[in-house]
Formats: sequence, C-alpha cells, structure tokens
Amino acid sequence: MDLGTRIRAAREQKNLSQADLEERTGMLRCYISRVENGHTVPSIETLEKITRALDMKLYQLLYRDNGVSTEPAPSSGWGSFGKEARLFKKFHQLLPRITQSNRELLLFIAGRMVAARKSHS
Repeated sequence: MDLGTRIRAAREQKNLSQADLEERTGMLRCYISRVENGHTVPSIETLEKITRALDMKLYQLLYRDNGVSTEPAPSSGWGSFGKEARLFKKFHQLLPRITQSNRELLLFIAGRMVAARKSHS
C-alpha cells in the first residue's frame, strides 16, 4: 500500500472528508487529493500535519504493512531501542536540514525500497 492510499484509508477510517482534513491541516483540499492519489510526495512536515490531523503517529503511517492502526505508538516499538533508536534519532536531526526536493526524493526512494521488499517476500 502506498503512502497516499494509507492517508486516504486513515482518513476514511476516521470518517473524515478531504474538506475536514483541509480544515484540520490548513492545506488545500486539492493538495490533499494529489497526495492521496499519488501525484505528489509530501514532505515530512506535511506528513506530520496530516498524521496530527488524523490523530495518529507518523510511524503508523510509514511502517504499517496491514493498513492503518488507531492504536497509540508502543513504547517498545521500532525505533525505541538500540541501533534503530540511534538511526531514528539521526534521521530526526538531519531531516530539517535537507531541502524539500531531497525530502521528496528520500520518501520516494524509501517507498520504492518497501515495494521491492514486498514483491520479493
């Protein structure tokens, strides 16, 4: 499932329209539609706004294989301990420093990597 599809699924699961999401995020409905339909790749900041508006954690949108979860983030989940925590912290520190186009490229590459991994499973 791609990022736009996950956003749409989360929005629909919460019985929200694109207009509701527009009101909660301050983003235009046409932009939300473009994201949901895979025509544009949102920045991390935009994804954070969307996930806050959907009352969910960013990791739930990015790392769930089986759709959208409404559960709160586990305190012992991915990125909480060891090597993953250090990697997550480094991403958190570096992402604000990169350009918008590089953020979009990073998300695109990550999406392709996940898709390739799923197709080999």
